[in-house]
Amino acid sequence: MEKRRWVFMVGVVAVTYLLFQSLLLPYENALLSLLPDGEIPVRAESSFLAVHSAAKSVMVRNPLTVNASELSNDSMVVEVVRTEGVGRAIENGGGLKGEDSDAENGFASDEKGLDNDFELFVGGNLNSGSPPYENVVHMNDSSALEIVKNEENSSVLDESGGVSLEQTVKPNNGVSVGKNPEENTSLKSENSKDADTTIISPPLALPRTASSITITHIENVVSNASSSALQREGATLKNDYVLMNSTGKKEMRCNMPPKSITSLYEMNRILARHRRSMRPRRSSVRDQEIVAVKSHIEHAPVVINDPELYAPLFRNVSMFKKSYELMERTLKVYVYRDGSKPIFHQPILKGLYASEGWFMKLMEGNRRFVVKDPRKAHLFYIPFSSRMLEYTLYVRNSHNRTNLRQYLKDYSEKIAAKYPYWNRTGGADHFLVACHDWAPYETRHHMEHCIKALCNADVTAGFKIGRDVSLPETYVRAARNPLRDLGGKPPSQRHILAFYAGNMHGYLRPILLKHWKDKDPDMRIFGPMPPGVASKMNYIQHMKSSKYCICPKGYEVNSPRVVEAIFYECVPVIISDNFVPPFFEVLDWGAFSLIVAEKDIPNLKDILLSIPKEKYLELQLGVRKLQKHFLWHAKPLKYDLFHMTLHSIWYNRVFQIKLR
Repeated sequence: MEKRRWVFMVGVVAVTYLLFQSLLLPYENALLSLLPDGEIPVRAESSFLAVHSAAKSVMVRNPLTVNASELSNDSMVVEVVRTEGVGRAIENGGGLKGEDSDAENGFASDEKGLDNDFELFVGGNLNSGSPPYENVVHMNDSSALEIVKNEENSSVLDESGGVSLEQTVKPNNGVSVGKNPEENTSLKSENSKDADTTIISPPLALPRTASSITITHIENVVSNASSSALQREGATLKNDYVLMNSTGKKEMRCNMPPKSITSLYEMNRILARHRRSMRPRRSSVRDQEIVAVKSHIEHAPVVINDPELYAPLFRNVSMFKKSYELMERTLKVYVYRDGSKPIFHQPILKGLYASEGWFMKLMEGNRRFVVKDPRKAHLFYIPFSSRMLEYTLYVRNSHNRTNLRQYLKDYSEKIAAKYPYWNRTGGADHFLVACHDWAPYETRHHMEHCIKALCNADVTAGFKIGRDVSLPETYVRAARNPLRDLGGKPPSQRHILAFYAGNMHGYLRPILLKHWKDKDPDMRIFGPMPPGVASKMNYIQHMKSSKYCICPKGYEVNSPRVVEAIFYECVPVIISDNFVPPFFEVLDWGAFSLIVAEKDIPNLKDILLSIPKEKYLELQLGVRKLQKHFLWHAKPLKYDLFHMTLHSIWYNRVFQIKLR
């Protein structure tokens, strides 16, 4: 009887334990926790994060239990202890993304890791006349988003003894990792359901007929082709993804075509149709000033032959000019000093994340718009770096980003408790500028009413047309000279019809190469170029010598090649469904670019050849006129990229607010 009772008790305990552990099965770590010390191996790979602070030392065994509050100490030093050959895959938009860098090949990359050399802006002087804390620190071979293959290259410190970064090399493709139920949920499912009811947008003059010819002409070219040929091509394109991904494995969101497509025409209709505004809970003098500004913009005098603005670039150049002038005279911004480095107040000035870094640097050092008294502010800037948030807090191999979102949630609650301004509008007069792919996820819900300037401007991932701002993703090669290699050959010397070179990220680029790599001498479509200076210059010279530069999406909808094409005066051909082009609320992209649907890749050459020479010359002229609006300067210039970004934030806020 005693043995039976003992066996019965053991069975009850075992069943209870297994039932309890079953709650954790979605994380694939339940039964593995029975292993010694509770450590969780990742596909025969081992790693752990040691977090040391002045007050305590915590060893993180289970990445799912990371507390964001334990990772926010200013004096924290993070050391990643790894074994040789540890692989890394990064989640992206509900999937997992293996990161590597085209920068090593001499050209921009669409995946988001720090480059071989990037620069942090932390204190001193970058140039004469710069505000305080403006010293640029070089950090070599420092990407926390790429695979670590060598123990001897495990870490490197910056010259000032600041942030410790991992030295990395390219990852292997197809790294298999565990799933997390929240992280592997499609962003679309949480955002698309209210996409048509929460969009706030300014009044809009739809693009002129002349500048819309390009898109209409493209549609006619496709429709006039042989129907049987088009059917064959369409069927082939639909099967391309299936054939290339027939391994039987569940695919990541970033490696799958979108479930729904919002065309440029539909985006224009959304922008023109939705004019909903949000009333502040308590009206202020600043709100009344913005309402008065709105009336002046709507009744702007007609602008004719402005020497500083090329009218065809804009939806309504008169409204833009008036809005810009009123911004210069009226707008005041309060920059929160709350938040500690490196996540806050420490911009990256070089590489793929340069847009958020340059804006942070120039905004914090600006004397024209920034005020010290928040009561005088029309807008409130949250100066955080989405890249440094990922680098500092993301637990490697955890495949869990909830602590990043929690960190920003805690920050928003902190400033809401400390200041009265957030609660007055629900954060609608607050804005952030972020270029990392994860920014839409990190700022969801708790910052939902903020104006978000995002590089990842995907309408299926929560981007709100008319409220949010599509931020240009700029690849800056030299922080001290961001205009290096600017310009390109005149149209008469551009003998290459179309050019693309880059890594095979996402589902679309392999399809592009399948149809056009080594298929036509006029279509210079390549995969990754070999590393080295010669390859880098070859890439730049190709862009300077091509009529059209192909800009396909990578893992996400945005690509630095769009701005690169403008930089080198090449007409960008954007192939990225659901991508909202930069400054969409004020620019007419039909005047200087081509936007081609992903399904039309098989007809790409026919589309390009169908553009008349006169139309191409108009597009190329538009690119040259547009260029000044997409350039960073150490000292901001009128209508440059800093002012264009700030203006779009201001413009969208002006048409959001409603007092009656």
